[in-house]
Amino acid sequence: MELLSRLNSPVLYLICGGIILFVAVICIVFAVRAYRMGKAMGIDVSKMKRVITASATFAVLPSIGILLGVIALSGSLGTPWPWLRLSVIGALHYETQVAEAASEAVGIGGLSIANMTPEAFTTIALLMSFCIMWGMVLVIFNGKAYSKRLQNPVSDKKEESGGKKKKPGLAGFGDTAMTAMFIGLVSAYIASYIGQIVSGDGLFTFTGSWLPLAVAVVAALAMAVFIRIKETKKADWIDSFSVAGSMLIAMTAAIFLGRLAG
Repeated sequence: MELLSRLNSPVLYLICGGIILFVAVICIVFAVRAYRMGKAMGIDVSKMKRVITASATFAVLPSIGILLGVIALSGSLGTPWPWLRLSVIGALHYETQVAEAASEAVGIGGLSIANMTPEAFTTIALLMSFCIMWGMVLVIFNGKAYSKRLQNPVSDKKEESGGKKKKPGLAGFGDTAMTAMFIGLVSAYIASYIGQIVSGDGLFTFTGSWLPLAVAVVAALAMAVFIRIKETKKADWIDSFSVAGSMLIAMTAAIFLGRLAG
């Protein structure tokens, strides 16, 4: 517990809070400049106010998912560091997965403050930062060219000369790569959950904990329901709530299933 108190020290709060405050100020500056530019372009002020209100409203529930991530990580990494990672450039699915993988790699057997050491925390924090910073670095060199490609996507229509279809643009490749990455991550986690309930002889003897797999199934079903609602009701706005909603449903299921297992 001494390490946890050090990870929650005022110095770390000051450092992480200062960075978050700086980013928040930049966001406000850009929001004000965008509002002024909208007025200069002749956009109706009432419409802009409605957009601002709607955006703020739709941002509430997704932010709950971020808060849940901070709470989940704060028990082993302290509050300031997860707060910084998930407030500035981190992503909920990325931070939790990388932190868990890094903790296993350093040999502490998962995210637990009981096994956490200063060396392990340093390694975890370094890996969480190193793996996600490349977007900021690469955009310096190819951000302008990539933006042009997004503004002028490659058409699937046949070219006038040659009659061949053009290949998909970078935006299409990025979507495909992200989908492939998620499938790989989900497959790895599901396999590890199944491994917890499979005995050494390869038979399902339920010698381990079935709770992680059951919670994963509940989360998947909840997400499937959200996707179904979106497709049948044409409710695109539900995308902003699906991740947080699935997490809340899965966490609730974990509580009830945990009591059942106990």
